[in-house]
This record gives sequence, C-alpha cells and structure tokens, in this order.
Amino acid sequence: MEKGNLKKIIEQRRNIKPASMNGKKVPDEQVQELLQLADWAPTHGYTEPWYFVVFSGNGVKRFCNDHAELYKTNTPAEKFAQATYDKLQQQGDLASHVIAICMKRGTKPGVPEIEEVAAVACATQNLWLGATEMGLAGYWGSGGMTFHPAMKEYFSLKEEDRILGFFYLGYTDEVIPDGRRLKPAEEKFKWER
Repeated sequence: MEKGNLKKIIEQRRNIKPASMNGKKVPDEQVQELLQLADWAPTHGYTEPWYFVVFSGNGVKRFCNDHAELYKTNTPAEKFAQATYDKLQQQGDLASHVIAICMKRGTKPGVPEIEEVAAVACATQNLWLGATEMGLAGYWGSGGMTFHPAMKEYFSLKEEDRILGFFYLGYTDEVIPDGRRLKPAEEKFKWER
C-alpha cells in the first residue's frame, strides 16, 4: 500500500456544483466502482443502512423534472418561486449521474438513528473520495424537496428511513479551487493530557 495517497485525495476533495460540470458522461462501470467503495463504510452491527438510487442517461433529466414537479405540487402558491422550480429542473443538465443518498433503517433497534445516518455519510464520503481519485467532480446537495415527505414517498421509503441528499457526479473543465478552512485548528481540536 502506497503511503500518502489518501492524505492527498482527502485534501483535494471539493464540492463542485453541477453548473460547473461539463456534460461529459462518466462510464457506468466507474460509478459501480464508486458504489463498491461506498459499501465499505463503517457500520454498527453490520446494519449497512446506505441505499443509493443512481440516475443515469435519461434518468437524470427525468429525476430533475420530477424533483421540480414535487416542489411545485407541494409548495403553497404564495411561497412558490419559479426560479427555484427552474433550478431544480435544470440542476442535472451538466451532470453525468445523480445519486440519491438514502438511509434505510437497520433491523437492530439498539443501534441509534444517528449512527445509521453517520454510516451513510461515511459511505458517501467513500464514494466522494473515490470520485476525487478518478478525477471526477462531485456535489452533495440537500436543497429543494430533499427532506419533504413527498420525496421520501417518491423513493418508496418507510417512515423511519431518511434521504440525506443528492450526489451529482460528472466532469469539470474548471480549475479545482484550493482548499480552505475558516476556523483555526485550535478552535476545533482540544487535547487533554
């Protein structure tokens, strides 16, 4: 195992918005490899609560249209914004794939929900780090109807299940920005000796 690659990949991982993607398609085989990496996330009691729904090809446009329609149907007229509708409808225009990030609650009631959510977040991070290593652009978004019951119904999820967002995957021609952190490390880490 070559030392140092993981550090570099973690430091280079960036949120690249779908509007910055270029429309080039990622081979489904590569996406399958990323899903296999996601499957190696830590999981308490082997509940493996991650559940990913992958939209590719025409499925991306169909999902984005459905997302926009869910917004229109479930938003009171006085709160409806055409700009939001249009953004949801066009969000995936330049993305290769959209992956719904879901948590299907495990069958072990002793495992707290927060641990199930954390496991799905770890699975998504595995996927994202793999995408970074492959030179792909990724964006984890949770806007629009992500947390609305209508979206849960759209994916036929149970009451105890959750949608944690949508991962847009593709390529970008833009220069990947340098990383930054806003808070100094001493505000985030405390050592007790």
